[in-house]
Amino acid sequence: MVIINGNIVQKEQATISINNRGFAYGDAVFETIKVTQNKVLFLEDHYFRLMASLRILRMEIPMYFTLDFFENEIIKLLEANSLSHYSARVKFVVNRSEGGLFTPDTNTIEYIIFAERLDNDFYEFIDEEYRIDLFKDYYISPSLVSTLKTNNRIINIVGSIYAKENNFSNCLVLNTNKNIVEALNANIFLVKDKSIKTPPLQDGCIKGVMRKQIIEIIKLIPEYTIEESSILPFELQKADELFLTNVISGIQPITHYRKKRFSNKVSKKVLAKLNLKIC
Repeated sequence: MVIINGNIVQKEQATISINNRGFAYGDAVFETIKVTQNKVLFLEDHYFRLMASLRILRMEIPMYFTLDFFENEIIKLLEANSLSHYSARVKFVVNRSEGGLFTPDTNTIEYIIFAERLDNDFYEFIDEEYRIDLFKDYYISPSLVSTLKTNNRIINIVGSIYAKENNFSNCLVLNTNKNIVEALNANIFLVKDKSIKTPPLQDGCIKGVMRKQIIEIIKLIPEYTIEESSILPFELQKADELFLTNVISGIQPITHYRKKRFSNKVSKKVLAKLNLKIC
């Protein structure tokens, strides 16, 4: 089952118009959300990020589109799919209503929600080889639009193909200033001695919900400092540790970048505190 504009529809019967603006122009934003036994993790952070994205893209937010409405639609979908007692990955897509070419006829919105079951309620430590490299075919603009989760993900797609072709677990993308921005599907954190860095939003990284949680957690660990500052490629090989974050995987330690092998001491520590936070 999926939800299209409030209506529960069989997945096999779910369709969108060829004039759907998310399909035709990428005129859409989305949230990828983890739900555990009907508890929407980081609910307010997802909702307010979505609302901010809609305002930036000049879409009209209906009066009914409240925090409670957002949560209730997600719970309704999980109940329809018999997922209320499990963990699930939910994707909530909002597009501008169809009409017009590059200039839309309206700024009203439509939405689609779908979900799939996840195996784990808590975030697990993944102790396996995870190799990365840089993807340098195309670059991200260090701008506000780059921080939004829009349907325009072509760099992520081509980068993922490059990673697969070269047997990498993931790749890091750069902005036009040649700073490290993020991984193809996650934000990045770099550990050097007692200092932890993550790229600032001004560099064009996604305004990740998990990124926000990790920053808050690290601020409460007295032996480490956290700063949002640009990361240059040469810093990767000097780092003690690198790890990636998103709301589905939680924390993914990086084991190798080229010839450098990394530890995972900090990511283990932060992961334990993350799981306490979601209890």
